[in-house]
Amino acid sequence: MASVAIVPAAGRGERFGGMKLAAMLRGEPLLSHTLRCLLDGGVEEIILVTGGTELSGVALAADPRVRRVSNPDPARGMFSSIQAGVAEASGDPILILPGDMPFVTADTVSLVLEAARLTGRIVSPRFEGRRGHPIAVPDRLREQILAAEPRTTLASILDQHEADRHSVDVADSGVLRDVDVVADLWPEKDKPSS
Repeated sequence: MASVAIVPAAGRGERFGGMKLAAMLRGEPLLSHTLRCLLDGGVEEIILVTGGTELSGVALAADPRVRRVSNPDPARGMFSSIQAGVAEASGDPILILPGDMPFVTADTVSLVLEAARLTGRIVSPRFEGRRGHPIAVPDRLREQILAAEPRTTLASILDQHEADRHSVDVADSGVLRDVDVVADLWPEKDKPSS
């Protein structure tokens, strides 16, 4: 089966001040970086889950390998967007990478995909001892994810399968780095002092 990635991108970005996914980062919208790392890393299809968010400035959102799906009630939380994506996804493994994680490298995506295909297990990249994203989930967990309460978390489901988890050590700090506020767009060394 082909690999597929789910990119939850239905949040309103309130802490950021709105329009987070379209914010410019190194000359491109933030979301473009997230989508590109997945495509360049070998994912064949991306399910981009939005909540009616305007993405006209994100050219990669129109790529034929990117399919947009709407979360009818994103206020239920990110897991409800993951469920909306899983319901539409046909692939194995299923990678999950939140839309606000633009610092993950394509090399990391490739390593996670390869490990997931070789082991058939839940695979996470690990940086300095901490698990991050993207997380590769085998298709056999699809029904459990879809049947779960939408206000739960992916972590709570994965905790039930700890013995089936595998971590790949990477030198990519981006696996732990999401964007919540504007200052998160800058590298640590370039952040303005407060």
